[in-house]
Amino acid sequence: MEGQNLRMDFGRVILGIKVSMPDNSLIENRKSEHIRINLEEDVQSGISTGLDQYGFIHEALPDLNLAEVDISQSLFGKRLVLPILISSMTGGTEDALRINTTLAQAAEMAGMAMGVGSQRVALEREEARSTFQVRRYAPNTLLFANLGAIQLNCGLGIEDCQKAVDMIEADALILHLNPLQEALQVEGDTNFKGLLGKIEKVCRALKVPVIVKEVGWGISGDTARRLANAGVQVIDVAGAGGTSWSQVEKYRMKDPGQRKVAGAFLNWGIPTAASIQMVRQGAPEVKIFASGGLRDGIDIAKCIALGAVVGGVAGGFLRAAVKGLDEVSALAGIMAKQLQISMFAIGVSSLEELRQTKRLEKID
Repeated sequence: MEGQNLRMDFGRVILGIKVSMPDNSLIENRKSEHIRINLEEDVQSGISTGLDQYGFIHEALPDLNLAEVDISQSLFGKRLVLPILISSMTGGTEDALRINTTLAQAAEMAGMAMGVGSQRVALEREEARSTFQVRRYAPNTLLFANLGAIQLNCGLGIEDCQKAVDMIEADALILHLNPLQEALQVEGDTNFKGLLGKIEKVCRALKVPVIVKEVGWGISGDTARRLANAGVQVIDVAGAGGTSWSQVEKYRMKDPGQRKVAGAFLNWGIPTAASIQMVRQGAPEVKIFASGGLRDGIDIAKCIALGAVVGGVAGGFLRAAVKGLDEVSALAGIMAKQLQISMFAIGVSSLEELRQTKRLEKID
């Protein structure tokens, strides 16, 4: 898929006010707007990931052969050649289908994991399902279904969660948490009361693991503890430092007052590095996915050294996917090489050794 062949016609969307439109039209318009804004606007968080505050102690005499540094691992019974997750982004529109297809092909070729965007629209509208159904392009890929956890308070139940998993033949289900984003959306769902108990019921009922992730503001240690007690097996911290969804929502708004409300949250959230440590301390038994502003293989190495299993990247892969499969594959290869060389240069030969290393230090 060449960049010039990807024509994104997002149509006219009325923003900033409640409009009389079918729910599915609102969802599709929002998804299209989210893609456009992420590609065209500056939606970077005002907060650093905190990863820049850490550095590796260089090993000038590693007792290793670089070619033998292994960055593969097993997760949920499948082999990950690279400890990289293409984080959940999109689905439900024609352009999303092109993007998801490209990302799935790249994930299969490189041996990465992949999450799809929220499948709520596909549960409500059958013709949207094909935009998420990428298994045929990625038969061996670790693939994650995705629903907004808040939808458990809006009519969705365990059967819907299972349908989302079955729809894409997923290996696990992501339930994403986005209270701040929902609060800023004109059409947002903001009743989060009693949600933990419903998450627990999903965890107990599904045969696949449940992953809970934030969307860019991090997860604290006490929240991680409550989620682990509910049966959540993986927490994706999705910390602050990358895309700020308050900024994304700000660009959807035309009302100046609403834009000021959203803009005030530019510096909100728990930095990615801090969130990894909080979750590791609060719920040491859960697996940690690190995402939120990771930009290269060195960032991924730092996250794994802090306790993560994989590093998730969204924005970089989205921009690459618009240009084509070769761009996504090239980006994955660059990050993999950066990670492998980082490990070699501190004298560790496996991801497990990297997770146990003492050669990551806080920089004064």
